[in-house]
Amino acid sequence: MRVNALVLIVVSGLLHAGSAAADNSRSRAADHASLYMRVFGQAIAPFGFVQFCDASPDDCRPGPGREQRFLATPERLSELDEINRYVNRAILPATDLDLYGTTERWVIPVSRGDCEDYALLKRQILIRRGWPPSALLMTVVRDELGEGHAVLTARTAQGDFVLDNKVDAVKLWYLTPYDYVMRQSFLDPKVWVSLNPQAYSPVSIAVVRSRH
Repeated sequence: MRVNALVLIVVSGLLHAGSAAADNSRSRAADHASLYMRVFGQAIAPFGFVQFCDASPDDCRPGPGREQRFLATPERLSELDEINRYVNRAILPATDLDLYGTTERWVIPVSRGDCEDYALLKRQILIRRGWPPSALLMTVVRDELGEGHAVLTARTAQGDFVLDNKVDAVKLWYLTPYDYVMRQSFLDPKVWVSLNPQAYSPVSIAVVRSRH
């Protein structure tokens, strides 16, 4: 059933983008008119991410097949849904301040974490299942309240899908209520690119509580 649901999302996006979404989602689809996020130059990587790569260099190395979008089978698309739901239930929400006494720290969580930690764990699990690192990109957005938030973007030939700890459903990027700020480059996971056509301004996601 989840395979059919995700395939249906792709088809509906191709035929009538955002027809069943909220007004802001329809506007975003009309503005971008694309299944894929558009990049607007290089951005400054989040400080917590830089520290994470220093501590875990193996998680920040480029993988093979970076030039092409990942052609996901229906089973692979279903896997996105499975892992998103699994991690959302397995990890309890907690801020970095609660866990580590600091405002920002990116880690792969064991039992508790905040938004970027959820995304890092989903990325790790999917890579272990055979997804290329270039298809799984950490992404920073402004949420429906205008606050910083992190999600995982699955970059596929069928579109850019968002895995979010705030909702269990995996959605095409423009069907979310978010304004997209920046994400990892698919060519080099240590490099970040801007998703904002206007002047880039850093967004702090340090104090955003997961599943708020």
